[in-house]
Amino acid sequence: MEVIPAIDIRGGRCVRLYQGDYQRETVYSDSPVDVAVHWVELGAARIHVVDLDAAREGVPVNHQTAGAIAATVPVPVQLGGGLRSLEAASRAAALGLSRVVIGTAAARDTGFVQRVCEALGPERVVVSIDARDGYVALNGWTQTTRLRVPDLLYGLETAGVCRFVYTDISKDGTLTEPSWDEIVKVHASTSLKMLVAGGVSSIDHLLRLREIGVEAAIVGKAVYTGDVSLSEAVAVLAGAS
Repeated sequence: MEVIPAIDIRGGRCVRLYQGDYQRETVYSDSPVDVAVHWVELGAARIHVVDLDAAREGVPVNHQTAGAIAATVPVPVQLGGGLRSLEAASRAAALGLSRVVIGTAAARDTGFVQRVCEALGPERVVVSIDARDGYVALNGWTQTTRLRVPDLLYGLETAGVCRFVYTDISKDGTLTEPSWDEIVKVHASTSLKMLVAGGVSSIDHLLRLREIGVEAAIVGKAVYTGDVSLSEAVAVLAGAS
């Protein structure tokens, strides 16, 4: 199982939000590129970048910064936030991003994500499912729908999607623990490869996710605060049986 450090970009800076609240922001660096280099030096085999401004506004804002990260580090970089058209997804891919992560647009129209998979190849597409109380949230988590996660997953399977990121918004940035019951239910409900984000704050959490069978864990605040040592996590997961 991969452990993937997250770099959330807002206003050109590396930040973290608490439960997706744009009013509760902590700035960790003015240089997301330097942060990415640091994570790779500690053993990261992949970087997860989110353009928070684009996620809320619906248009690319910090995608050039994400491209700079991809051009600088020797590992794959995936980008989410504001990818709501085939043109935007294609432009992100052209910047050197290994995967595009589609959230709001995929939830609104599974036909759209199918077209992206056909254009870029399904291995280059990840769907982000952000949930609040079991319902899918959109527009940078600012709007909660009445669409339940299993219903969206069914549509994604038929659209040719290979993998998705599941985030429980209530856990994101809290340094508590993942929403275990929901993760187990969601993992059991689909054949898609599952990445998990939100609430991971210890290596024990990573090992438990590995036991559940998820493909990767995206870790944000915990690697910035030191609650999770990225180098230790990479080593432990590499040695876990």
